[in-house]
Amino acid sequence: MTVTASPVPILNDNYAWLLRESVTGATAIVDPADAQPIIEAIEKAGGRLDMILLTHHHADHIAGVDEVRARFNCPVVGAVADMHRLPKLDQAVKEGDTVRFGDVTAEVIETPGHTRGQINFFFPDGGILLSGDTLFSLGCGRLIEGTPAEMFDSLRKLKALPADTLVCCGHEYTESNARFALAVDPDNKALHEFVGKVEQLRAAGQPSVPSVLGDELKVNPFLLAPDVASFTAVRAKKDKF
Repeated sequence: MTVTASPVPILNDNYAWLLRESVTGATAIVDPADAQPIIEAIEKAGGRLDMILLTHHHADHIAGVDEVRARFNCPVVGAVADMHRLPKLDQAVKEGDTVRFGDVTAEVIETPGHTRGQINFFFPDGGILLSGDTLFSLGCGRLIEGTPAEMFDSLRKLKALPADTLVCCGHEYTESNARFALAVDPDNKALHEFVGKVEQLRAAGQPSVPSVLGDELKVNPFLLAPDVASFTAVRAKKDKF
């Protein structure tokens, strides 16, 4: 019994994530911002969609929701805190809630920082984290609505997940994040090895994600920040990089 996640490239550099639960065959899509390629991916995978999961309210994560929902007649799950600026929700969730998906359950983690109402979904079966724009490979989301302290606390929650967790984020930002990470942590041998693997994947036309949380803990400058002050300084540098 497990869940798998496959990235669906959309828009300029976004990923929606197509989830499949192995026992029942249930499928879900995460952050469907562009309906047509997502509908095509679902049809190619068998034409079944049981659920839409939303991490936050930005248009590049939700713009295709209503069209996808109309096509497959499936429920939409999102944050209760953002009900006023998300498409109509069938299940509104908050920290500590769970979402049933086939024979497995996702845990809801509130991760304010990028937005006030950002949530992440963690599937212990399959070790999958849908991190939206909270945690990227080698990066984290810009602080559009939240504070450095809020984002630091959000990342601390994610750091506590199992090291083998797959980080399924919302954007293909890894190469640009790598340039910054190397600039602020040039002597990190693990980082250089990580970036080399990313460059090979991208040169082959492959996604750089999902990444593994245990690897991110060694190379991601935002996860390496030991306290709020250090995190604030790194985030400020990145914003000007």
